[in-house]
Amino acid sequence: MEQNVNILITERNSHVREFLKRELAGEGFLVHLAENGLEMLNKVFSREPLDILILDPDLPDTNIPDILEKINDRVPRLPVVFHTFPLDYHQYAGIIQGGVFVEKQGSSVEKIKHIIYDILKNKNSLKANLNKV
Repeated sequence: MEQNVNILITERNSHVREFLKRELAGEGFLVHLAENGLEMLNKVFSREPLDILILDPDLPDTNIPDILEKINDRVPRLPVVFHTFPLDYHQYAGIIQGGVFVEKQGSSVEKIKHIIYDILKNKNSLKANLNKV
């Protein structure tokens, strides 16, 4: 269980949002929610630290390429896990580079958990190597 890991879930479907929140909070993560692009950007660039963004790119009234460009300019860089359907993946394939894709399905939360732990492991490895220098 990770301490003080802040995850932002941006998902238009409130049932999916709450399900992911419950599952990830059960792992000990601090989970924040956004239901649209504006709310997401406000949280991404707020003073509250974020470690990972879980994003369904099928958001209403949102230009995902523009939003991702803003997110990619964030310092420190925010890892993005795209949680979407395969058809949406193909639509956004060009902009998903640098993120991780998880297909929405019944067991996708388990895949998301594994990806989060991999991201955190790599982040901790990098910190350890930087401390050796």
